[in-house]
Amino acid sequence: MSEPLTKATGEESRWTSSVAVHYDAKRPLSRYIRWYLLLSLAVSAVWAATNSILMPNQIQLLELGSFFHGADAGVDLQALTELGRLVADGTVQPTADQTRQLGLLADFEAARAAGLALVTTTSAIVVMILHPVIGVLSDRTRSRFGRRAPWILYAGLFGAVMLAAVRYAPSVAVLVVLWTITELSLNVAGNPLQATVADRVPRDRRGRVTSWTSMGSIIGGILGGIGAGALFGMIGLDFYLILGLLVAIATVLFVVRNRDTSSVDLDREPFAWGAFIRGYASALKARNYRWLWLSRVLFFFGYSTSTVLSLYMLQSYVTPALSAEQASATTPLLGIAGIPFTLLAVAISGRLSDRLGRRKPFIVVASGLMAASMAIPLLSPTLPALFAQAILTGLAFGIYLPVDNAMFIDVLPDPSKAGRDLGLAIVAMNLGQALAPALAAVVVAITGGYQLVWGAALVLVALATLTVAPIRERRASDA
Repeated sequence: MSEPLTKATGEESRWTSSVAVHYDAKRPLSRYIRWYLLLSLAVSAVWAATNSILMPNQIQLLELGSFFHGADAGVDLQALTELGRLVADGTVQPTADQTRQLGLLADFEAARAAGLALVTTTSAIVVMILHPVIGVLSDRTRSRFGRRAPWILYAGLFGAVMLAAVRYAPSVAVLVVLWTITELSLNVAGNPLQATVADRVPRDRRGRVTSWTSMGSIIGGILGGIGAGALFGMIGLDFYLILGLLVAIATVLFVVRNRDTSSVDLDREPFAWGAFIRGYASALKARNYRWLWLSRVLFFFGYSTSTVLSLYMLQSYVTPALSAEQASATTPLLGIAGIPFTLLAVAISGRLSDRLGRRKPFIVVASGLMAASMAIPLLSPTLPALFAQAILTGLAFGIYLPVDNAMFIDVLPDPSKAGRDLGLAIVAMNLGQALAPALAAVVVAITGGYQLVWGAALVLVALATLTVAPIRERRASDA
């Protein structure tokens, strides 16, 4: 770096003197934020496009032929769904053939929800188990390119290639394997990327930095969803290829424009499997970290439960039902509705939490707003209700995301193990996301509908509000 860098001061100087240097001048910090934002945008576009549009449609297409073939191959699912509602209301008496098709529809509903749960839950569990391992390995990496850069570069590029492979999965079973490898690769890059904030950004600027990087995640999510939804009718699953190219470009630019410092001369403790296994979740012994970790699990468990079946809800829950094409185009519009509120909240919450020296009140408010939003579609299964819920959720997420990320860095029990312990923090998110599809699929299978999915999501996010309360927070000025 040609611009001056400085070591951290205060409590953090104990470890940064031998581990990392902090950005001091405005120019390198601004450059770091800019390219971090781009990479965050690219990866978030992958998650949004895949989880909301591409993966549900891909599984739906794979499962459709298993239930509707032969004379049933050209069935209109939208019309069949509306027929089912009329039959349930007692206004229509179905023919024998219609009754048979309605039975197939019920089985298809359960199968596509179960298929989506299988793919997303399997990948999330694998990522959840291995995330802290990657953090530890990046902490221990010694190379002239630094500790984090090799992981970000190689894993990011491999993940981009695997996105192309996912596009051509011939079955749900193959899709499980390919998507698990892809998600793991992108998370292998993401863990060291997040650890660079702890390595390079002073504590009193982390809220500001995470506000910007969170904004990249939000914008990327919206653009990914919009792009996949708008272009699905024209290019279908080929959108995976566009996402792979975007990730590859953003990965290279971040690593090249924000070169890591050499870690060749850093001390490294001898590695022992016993100590590693014992230390895998050792951060959970710290009170503040443990409560914040549990709160994040519940928050993302509830949020993901409400969103994992969004495409299917538009086809089978709202009145009137939408076709698959209409649902694909409408799903990203729900995200757009909350954009102004999300961006406004992201821009304010991180900076304001820095200024006040407090994070916890912001997380409590965000969790409360998120829980309240779940009640809207629970009581009103209509498209306008989903838009109202999306707006309130956007506001809640904008408050939550930068502050929660900054708070996890604040409560690290051992900053020299930032990669490991921030990896464990990401496990909290992955655990919530892993449990959500299974819960949603079980609710649909048991109840035959989607209403109680919203009820379960509401309860989980409300619990996240309660579990953050015991955290004992200190002001940044006291650090």
